[in-house]
Parts: sequence; structure tokens; C-alpha cells
Amino acid sequence: MISWIKGELVSSWQSNNKFYILVNCQGLGYEIQTLESVIFDIDTNKISEKEIILWLKHIKKEDSDMLFGFNSKEQRDFFTQILSIKGIGSQIGMSLLNKFSLNQLITAISNNDKKSISSVQGIGQKMTERIILELKSKVINKEIEKENLNNNKFFEDNRDLDSIFKDIDLTLQSLNYPKKEIKNLFPKLINNIINTKNSSFEKDSISFETLLKEAMNYLDKQ
Repeated sequence: MISWIKGELVSSWQSNNKFYILVNCQGLGYEIQTLESVIFDIDTNKISEKEIILWLKHIKKEDSDMLFGFNSKEQRDFFTQILSIKGIGSQIGMSLLNKFSLNQLITAISNNDKKSISSVQGIGQKMTERIILELKSKVINKEIEKENLNNNKFFEDNRDLDSIFKDIDLTLQSLNYPKKEIKNLFPKLINNIINTKNSSFEKDSISFETLLKEAMNYLDKQ
């Protein structure tokens, strides 16, 4: 199974709405169907005759071997998830990733945005509903996992704020704010602190009182 390639770009071309590149890797030429964004990067950055790196999905069939190439592991993994849905083929997956960025797709699925998904050629209403139904929980769990990792790193770097957030959590619960809303709020507070930090953040200006007030103002608007 081929899952990653690094080699010399030999050629790139388009056939109908499909995009291809030919990569020389140790004397072998690998024909790879890829995304339009990869071709765009090749053209704008003049990668021709230079090294190219792609994450691959290798699909073996009785009569063919097909390679699909992506700039990132996250794109490749999302493509693999799409293919796990019954009745969805590789070209539907490529069409989705050609029309939308990975973040846009995740947002559309999370928000149940059927209009955006069904705007892709070849995807009807029933297929749209199936895509959202099959991927929504996976996408949300992935985002929660990523969010938790970011939060953990933030608190490791800011031990004093870790204690403040724990006190805020207990205080908000004692005031009968829902636990789920409190949990969803914390990443927003952390993001506000990070943005402030990037523009001359002063640690002394962040206190239990200021963060609690901000948290309550946000929750009261829900």
C-alpha cells in the first residue's frame, strides 16, 4: 500500500474536471490524481523539476490501481472517511475537496449545511443527507479532540490561568449555568486571551474577576 510519496514532478495536466500529475520517484513514474489546489501550487510556485511531497490514498481494484494525492494528511484522511460511506466513490470525494477547503467542509457538515454540500456536481439531496449523517459525529469528535489538545497545551504554558479557569468553572456551575455551555465557552475565552497575548498581553491584567464577568456576559446572551 502506497501512502506517501516524495519525488520529482515530471508533468501535470487536466482531463475534464480531473487533475493529474506524474512524479518520478527513484526512476519510476507514478500517475496521481490530485486536487486543483495542488496544481495551482505547482503553477504559482514553479515547482516543475523540483521535489514534490504528497500524502496518498491507494485504491486497488480488480482491473486498476489508482493513486490520489493530497497536500496534507488531514485531507487524505478526510477523503478516506468519505469513501467509507456506502454509495460514495472517489470522484465525489475529490469533487468535494476541489470545491471546498477542508475547514469549509468540516464547518458545513457540523452545521448541517445541506445547501453547500449539495451544490457539488453529482451530489443530490439523499447523498448530502448521508454524508452529513455519516461524518457529523466523526468530524465533531475530531474537533473536540483537537480543541482539548489545544486547551491542555494552553494550560501547561499558563499554570496560573489553569487555576483561575477551574475556579470559574465551579463558580458558574454554582450559579446554575449548564455544564455543556460552560465547556463550550472556555475555548472562546482561551482564544480571546491568546489574541490579546499576541498584541502586548499583560498577565497581570487577566484576573478571576475579569474572566468571570466576560464568561457571564457571554452565557447570558445565549
